[in-house]
Amino acid sequence: MFDHQPALLDGLQVLDLTRLLPGPLCTMLMGDYGAAVLKVEDIFTGDFTRAVGDSTSGAGSLFWQLNRNKKSVALNLKKKRGKQILRQLAAKSDLLVESFRPGVMERLGLGYEELSADNPALVYVSISGYGREGSYRERAGHDLNYTALTGLLDLSAAPGGAPVMPAVQIADIGAGSLTALAGIFMALYAREKSGRGCHVDVSMTRGLLPWLVYAAALLGGGLSPGRESGHITGAYCCYNIYETKDGHYMSLGALEPAFWQNFCRAVKRPEWVELQFNQDAQEELSEKVSALFLEKTQAEWTELFAGHDACCEPVLDLAAAADHPLAQEQDFWIEVARPGGPSQKQPGFPLLFSRTSGKVQLPPPLLGEHTGEVLFSLGYTRDDLRKLAEEAVVAIPS
Repeated sequence: MFDHQPALLDGLQVLDLTRLLPGPLCTMLMGDYGAAVLKVEDIFTGDFTRAVGDSTSGAGSLFWQLNRNKKSVALNLKKKRGKQILRQLAAKSDLLVESFRPGVMERLGLGYEELSADNPALVYVSISGYGREGSYRERAGHDLNYTALTGLLDLSAAPGGAPVMPAVQIADIGAGSLTALAGIFMALYAREKSGRGCHVDVSMTRGLLPWLVYAAALLGGGLSPGRESGHITGAYCCYNIYETKDGHYMSLGALEPAFWQNFCRAVKRPEWVELQFNQDAQEELSEKVSALFLEKTQAEWTELFAGHDACCEPVLDLAAAADHPLAQEQDFWIEVARPGGPSQKQPGFPLLFSRTSGKVQLPPPLLGEHTGEVLFSLGYTRDDLRKLAEEAVVAIPS
């Protein structure tokens, strides 16, 4: 129904120098909504995710999940002419996103100061683990380390238990990809008023700070923000996970008193209503609620609570979640295929707009698939392209 409408980000030119997960997801989401994203990869292996996962679609399955709606140019930034080409591309771009360690782009002569001299309107985004300032700026890290150092990981534990390994990349995606998107559009809005771009420093550790607001509220109120207190930490029976008769689980999120009352009515336990936030009663109540959920299968509990406004839903594995009516009705998942090749199921578009929608315009590119097209647009000839390939400045697919 939206196909006749212009894409939301139509005309936005994005130069993507990122690899792995946080940056590529950020730029892909812009591509989904119409931005022209040019992925710059090294001429030898390209993005490391090309080698991660099943490669039956022409590249690693993780690469496919993160790089639809992009074109690829393979460029050697250690060569003088490679740097020259990147400067030409940056001069025509609205946005550059990079995810090298702090200092790498400057050492290449491709930092913000250098590129903004040619294009003052350029918004230049740097995504790193610990940001561009301070003693940790060049320190190696991954998602688990960032959550550990902010206190977030310690909050992810059963009462009295060890921290639980997160199943998804909270810092990479929540504090990297999505925080970068927020910074990008703040910078673009500011540019609309001033005409000048800026350098956006995205630290995946700093980006976790908004995730800590609830725990910080407890800490500021003189309470321990750990698992032994707080309404959403598992310390109260009304907000917890329970095993069912068939070894599956149900999530109970009856945090507000009205929902807890509905839950108690649904399971015919009116005497539990007044115990919702009684700390002294939680241990005994937990045993009773846990025993109750073991009386029925997950399917039986799901059917029962479908008729009650009690915030009780099944814990689904990923395959079941993709087949769930909610996902089917709202197109949570999409199929992306290379022409003549197999398709891959991917998470779809996270935002809905009244006048347009996300769309798959391009499958994930082969390494350097659009190198020729891009260089021709800059005025290079076929002889130039051949010489640049011979000099290992660029790479083109065989």
